[in-house]
Amino acid sequence: MKPPPFVYHRPASVEEATRLLAELRDEAKIVAGGQSLVPLLNFRLAAPAHLVDINGITGLDRLGWADGAVEVGATVRHSRLLREREVAAAHPLLVEATGWIAHPVIRNRGTVCGSLAHADPAAELPAVLALLDGGVEAVSWRGGSQASRRVPAAELFAGPLQTTLEVDELVVAAYFPTLAAGTGWAVEELARRHGDYALAGIVLTVTVDGEGKPTSGRAAYLSCAPTPVVVDIGPALGGGGGGAGSATVYDLVASSLDPTDDIHATAVYRRHLAATLTVRALDRALSRARTGTQPPQPELAAVSDAMAAPTAASSDGGAER
Repeated sequence: MKPPPFVYHRPASVEEATRLLAELRDEAKIVAGGQSLVPLLNFRLAAPAHLVDINGITGLDRLGWADGAVEVGATVRHSRLLREREVAAAHPLLVEATGWIAHPVIRNRGTVCGSLAHADPAAELPAVLALLDGGVEAVSWRGGSQASRRVPAAELFAGPLQTTLEVDELVVAAYFPTLAAGTGWAVEELARRHGDYALAGIVLTVTVDGEGKPTSGRAAYLSCAPTPVVVDIGPALGGGGGGAGSATVYDLVASSLDPTDDIHATAVYRRHLAATLTVRALDRALSRARTGTQPPQPELAAVSDAMAAPTAASSDGGAER
């Protein structure tokens, strides 16, 4: 398969890229990793008249620490998150979820911000962003100057492969808040084959008090709705006074999700799978929270210095897989 004809642009700066998008608007697509966009082009499912390649823009590979969150620039590949020991120390949930993405070849090219901009409801990173109440920074060229805005995850995802981003906006960075002390995490999913999109998946956090009793918990689900679904599982954790009841957690999740039938699974099976994975993930998250696997906050502050990089506007609207 070959893509339809297009005009190729390789801007040297964020300003140049945003000016192009302001001029071309919905005739243009941004490419960074291209692991979703290029297949769409080859199958003629997308036919933009212009491609704007942002890989030549200096500074878009920023990976650092900002205001209690890991900041990921536009051209940061999935594989880099897996290689950086500082990121693993600062945000083990983000790294663990990234390891579930497709295959090494895909992770070597796919970008974190591209995954978020692509907004596939079966993708891991949109669910992580939603779980953590993170967000993205979007940049545009309007009124003769560059404008930027922060878009929280709760307002970002509009539907399958749809976001609230405007056609002239670049996602310049993503922000993943780190976990508080006493918080454990887990990622679980099930696919028909290794590397396939999950039939259902979950990213979960749970926080315990000084006695190891769970006080709060949240779970975000992929492949269960048109956008990531976040469920407060705190009411099923025994009110902080006891352990988590598996049956209670299962029932809460099953009643909170409303998946649909498709060629891969029925809604009934997908709901059962999501609830079962929640019980499994919760056990692992509680164990991590109680054993203090998560690094304490002072160490994370030190990590931020080691991760610091020159600041530049970052962007991506590329692809994940």
